[in-house]
Amino acid sequence: MPQLTPLSRLDGIYPQRQAGFFMQRVKLAAGVISADQARTVAAVAARFGQGAIHLTTRGSMEIHWLHEADLLAVKRELAKVGLTSRGACGGAVRGVTCASQGAAGFPVVEVLAARLQKHFTGNPRFERLPKKFKIGVETDTLGRRHLIQDVGLVYSSHTEGVAYFDLYAAGGLGREPQPGFLFEAGVSENRIIPLIEAIARVYAAHSPAGKRLKHLLRDVGEEQFRRLVAQDPSATEELSAQEGLNSNLIHQPPTQRLVVRIPAGELNSRHLITLADHADSWQLGFLMVTADQDIAFHLHESSDPVEAAAELEAAGIQQATINFRTCPGTATCKAGLSATREVVSQLTALISAQGKLLTWAISGCPNSCTQPQLADVGIVSSALVKGEDGERTPRFDLYRSGDAPFGTLVERALTLDELCSRVAGM
Repeated sequence: MPQLTPLSRLDGIYPQRQAGFFMQRVKLAAGVISADQARTVAAVAARFGQGAIHLTTRGSMEIHWLHEADLLAVKRELAKVGLTSRGACGGAVRGVTCASQGAAGFPVVEVLAARLQKHFTGNPRFERLPKKFKIGVETDTLGRRHLIQDVGLVYSSHTEGVAYFDLYAAGGLGREPQPGFLFEAGVSENRIIPLIEAIARVYAAHSPAGKRLKHLLRDVGEEQFRRLVAQDPSATEELSAQEGLNSNLIHQPPTQRLVVRIPAGELNSRHLITLADHADSWQLGFLMVTADQDIAFHLHESSDPVEAAAELEAAGIQQATINFRTCPGTATCKAGLSATREVVSQLTALISAQGKLLTWAISGCPNSCTQPQLADVGIVSSALVKGEDGERTPRFDLYRSGDAPFGTLVERALTLDELCSRVAGM
C-alpha cells in the first residue's frame, strides 16, 4: 500500500471529503486525449472507482472514489498509455491549458502546450514550488483566460517557420483575483521555455509557501519583478528549433467541429467509452476536454455534424441545455461549501430562454476552480453562516461580466433563496 504524504499531491492525488477515498487528476496538454487513452481512463474509473469522471475547466480529467490501496495500480494503468498525473496537484507546474481549441491557430498552440507540459512535468527543478504554477496557451485574448495564469501565452504571429507569442505573467483568480500583465510581446517559441524557467525560479526564490506568483508581483512591483527575471541566466536564452515531423495531434484547423455539452462536467465510464469510439469513427482518434467542461471533436471535412450528434444521442449521450461550469462542491471536495450540482439543478429550472444564451459558472468555494469571474454570470460559494437553528448554510456572491477583465461583484452573501430570485429575474 502506498504511504500518502503531503507530497502525494505532486502525483495528482487529493483526498476526498469522504474518508478513505481519493481523487486522481490526469494532465492533458491543451485538453487533447486520444481515444485509446480515454478508454483507459474509463476502464480505470470503472475498475478502481465508481465509474465517475469529472472534466475540469483546465482541460484535465479527474477519477473519483479511488481507494488508497489502488493508487499505485491506477498510476501504472495510466502510464501504459502515456498518461501522467505528475504535477497535476501541489506546488508544481500544472497541466498546460488551452481554451481556444476551435480556432484556426490551434494546431500551432497545441504543439507548444505539449512541449511545455513535457518539459516541466516531473522536472525536479520546478516541483515543490511555493504553490501551484499555471500555464495557459491561447490563440487570442477573447476568452481572457490568458489573464488568469501564472504565465499566459497568446499566439501573435508566425514568421519563417517560427511562432511568436505574447507572454503575460502573474495572473490568477481565487480569493484575490488579479489579471496578469503583459511581460513581453512577440516572444519566439524557442525562448519561451527558458523565460518561463527564469520566472519560475524568481517565484521560488522570493515567495513564501502557500503564495502564488501574483502575490510576489504585489509585494515587489512590476519594475522589480522584471529586474529579478532579467538577472536570471536563462531569461534571454534561446533553444534550438524543433525539427522533424509535425508533432501536433489535432492536425488541421476545424472546418467541422462538434461540441458535446456535458452536464456539470460529469461523465460515467460507459459514456466516455462511447465518446472515444465516436472519436475513432468521426475524427482521427482524438477528442478534447474544453474549458467549459465539455468534449469536442474536430470532424472529417466530409462528416455531417448533425448526423454525428444524432449518433451520440442514440448512444445515450444527453447534452446539457445551458453552458454552466460546475465543480463537485460538497459532493466530494473537502473545500466545498455548497452542494453545487443541486444548486445548478435548481437554478437551471429558473433560467429564462435569454439566460440560456449566457455562460454560467458556479464555484463551491472561493478558490474559483470553475473560473466564475470569466462567465457572463458567475457564482461563488463564499461562506457558511450559522442560523438561529444552529445549521450552517452557504452564502453566494454573484458576478456579472462587463468591460473589466474579470466579472464585477454585484451582490454579496446571498442565501440560496435570494440567489434563485436573482437568477429568475435575469
